[in-house]
Amino acid sequence: MADTANSVLFDAPGPKGRRTIRIVNWVAGFLFAVVLVLILMRLHNPPNGENQLSWELWKPAIEREAWTDFYLPGLWMTIKATVLAVIGAVAFGLVFGVGRLLPNPLLRGISAVIVEFCRAVPVLLLMIFFWRWFAFAGLPSPSYWAVVLALVLYNGSVVAELVRSGVGNLPGGQREASLALGLTETQSLMEIEVPQAVYAMLPAAVTQLVVVLKDTALGSIIMYTDLLQESRRLGSMYFNILQTLVMAAVIYFIACWLLSRLAEWLPERMQQRTAAPAEPEPVAPIAAGDASNVNQIAVAKEVEELPLGGTPRKYHVHHRGTNASIRNWRRTKYEQGYDVTQPESEAKHERENGKPASPKANDPKLSSNEHEQADHGTVFKHGNDIGKGHVKFGGKPKI
Repeated sequence: MADTANSVLFDAPGPKGRRTIRIVNWVAGFLFAVVLVLILMRLHNPPNGENQLSWELWKPAIEREAWTDFYLPGLWMTIKATVLAVIGAVAFGLVFGVGRLLPNPLLRGISAVIVEFCRAVPVLLLMIFFWRWFAFAGLPSPSYWAVVLALVLYNGSVVAELVRSGVGNLPGGQREASLALGLTETQSLMEIEVPQAVYAMLPAAVTQLVVVLKDTALGSIIMYTDLLQESRRLGSMYFNILQTLVMAAVIYFIACWLLSRLAEWLPERMQQRTAAPAEPEPVAPIAAGDASNVNQIAVAKEVEELPLGGTPRKYHVHHRGTNASIRNWRRTKYEQGYDVTQPESEAKHERENGKPASPKANDPKLSSNEHEQADHGTVFKHGNDIGKGHVKFGGKPKI
């Protein structure tokens, strides 16, 4: 099956284009391999240093004590700061994102100034400022709270913009319908629009988790003992800073890859839960041996043969019979279309085109009941076997 997601932005390449792409990929792969070999050769034999590929340098970076004393404690501090920063950023973003949408101009202006300020100031500058402030105030763990608060302000401003853009992307009929029902603009915003925007922004919010996780590494500059800081401490002990930083990079990559997979899985899961199942249109039960069910049998055959429960029911005529509607059969048989195989719809088609319908339909000697029956191709007279012994339909029989 062709990948339609990639063909939205550009056309699928032809044979010549695929051949060109294949050649470019091979050339790029060869150049990458050459560069990698050159880097390994330089690390193996540096101009003025020790062999960086030596096992004596890599062993302290991957042994058990390195994980229990440095990597795992640093990873725990990173995760702890990330979780608290994400919770605070979501709360901050919801409050000030909704504040930017309120009808009150004062609240809307204050929220806009706070959000724009937090987005404009660099995260590292916020960390240094809060770290010095908390240290002078004598608070415990000033580096930890400085990292968390700086991440809350910056990423919370991003979440606020996600909320505002999510509400702005909703159809205009949402607010119009709520106002028509008697809700105020604030009630419409809080009860109808914001819940839909929050649900729609969840994949983007999960993607923001990757940014928060990586930004915690900036806390090592203010002496926060995260994964990066612990890796540097381990490298300074055994003089293998390159090896310990490589191990920290691998751990960061695995954590960010898992969060990216979560961000990819979440929209698919949400689509499965919100998509309505396609069910075939129900068909009326068919009575065996009843000639009035010819069209119902045709519809049932369409449902079995055609995809998605069959096509719309066109060109079928509602006939009188045991399963037909006695009250509305004359109206429904004209609404459901024209079928050339049925005399009833054929008579209607001839009348619409100016052709005479039935020679007996204009006979002045027929009663009104017989006129109606003549329009449908059947006339019952007293001489017929069917109507023998009856004056008329609905009348009393002769004795």
